[in-house]
Amino acid sequence: MTAEQQDEPQHGNDYIAPAPRISVQAFCASVATATTARAAADDRRLAKAHLSVHMGGIAAAIDTYHKAPTPNVIMLETEPDSDFLAGLDELSTVCDPGTRVVVLGMPGEAAPYRELVRRGVNDYVIGPVKVLDIVRSICSLFSSSEAVSVGRLIAVAGAKGGVGASTIAHNVAWTIARDLGLDSVVIDLDLAFGTAGLDYNQDPVQGIANAVYAPERPDSAFMERLLSKCGDHLSLLAAPATLDQVYDFGAEAFDAIFDTMRMTTSCIVLDVPHQWTAWTKRVLVGADDILIVAEPDLANMRNTKNMMNLLKTARPNDRPPLYCLNQVGMSKRPEIEVKDFAKTIDSQPIAAIPFDCRLFGEAANNGQMIAEVSARHRTTRTFLQIAHRLTGRADLAEARESFLSPILRKLQPRHNDGRRAAG
Repeated sequence: MTAEQQDEPQHGNDYIAPAPRISVQAFCASVATATTARAAADDRRLAKAHLSVHMGGIAAAIDTYHKAPTPNVIMLETEPDSDFLAGLDELSTVCDPGTRVVVLGMPGEAAPYRELVRRGVNDYVIGPVKVLDIVRSICSLFSSSEAVSVGRLIAVAGAKGGVGASTIAHNVAWTIARDLGLDSVVIDLDLAFGTAGLDYNQDPVQGIANAVYAPERPDSAFMERLLSKCGDHLSLLAAPATLDQVYDFGAEAFDAIFDTMRMTTSCIVLDVPHQWTAWTKRVLVGADDILIVAEPDLANMRNTKNMMNLLKTARPNDRPPLYCLNQVGMSKRPEIEVKDFAKTIDSQPIAAIPFDCRLFGEAANNGQMIAEVSARHRTTRTFLQIAHRLTGRADLAEARESFLSPILRKLQPRHNDGRRAAG
């Protein structure tokens, strides 16, 4: 496996949707499991959940719920040499309706799963339990059992102003919608200077400002009215791009908007402005996938490294952020070589997009995407490759080639001493 493949985002069965606002209480029998549960509480996908950890196992849980109501989720670690099934029977007498139960098995233990299910256990995790096991178990209780469609948040941000992050975000979102067929929404978070409306040749009268300043929590119907249609599968939540007011927001200003959009849209691409505030940091840390856009110079290299390091630390259970280089090969401009840039960042860029002032200038001035200006240009293909990397959707052409290659090798003429064998 290459370093680039190791950086692939988790998708499909590996994708863990965030948990809603719920209360979770874990009753552990071992210090190791308790430590793991406390680490899971800090995972970004449990940011809205309140996870508390207690010692004492199922006996402590029974004693607690004789005196207090049960939370949304109870996690119970089994103990050696104890009648755990009898404990579950007693716990059921004090459990409130609707409470979900997750059992954490001891290492090497195999509890009678059928008996656990018969007693209403919702999930069983065999030890040794890891952080992602706990996160996945809690989140899956709500993302799958309630049949809620949970869209992916893809955040695109520039390492420096003017590096073309918005252009890349808009083109990649357009490619995801058109070529991959995923229902997608672009949210332009640069309320004062956003360019998504210009790039998609749209002039909507409503957009993200109406949602963020709404007096009540936005629902799906309200958000649908604010969207501008840009294609069969692509919509836009545009920025007002006016200076009538100062756009100051708290850290959680966009949470309700993102939560609502996740309910109805497969892919949400966030065009994040180049600024460092509580809310931009929260957007990046909370996204499912992150793409940092940089130019090949010293300031961009420093900023990219700083952003990558911070996001890796804040998201220890996620894949590392991805980054790409833009405007590479500008005439007469001194640049840092891609290999030197990658060595400093300690990972390879997923793409290096060449500088082409005519192509990008024509697209920007006409309100078009790069593929609309030149469908066969190599940058068009690059955007498709980025779309595949960010969504985890396999490139079907490459997949077919990979699948057929063993067969094709068998059909190729054999060589002997550098000469083709006579047929």
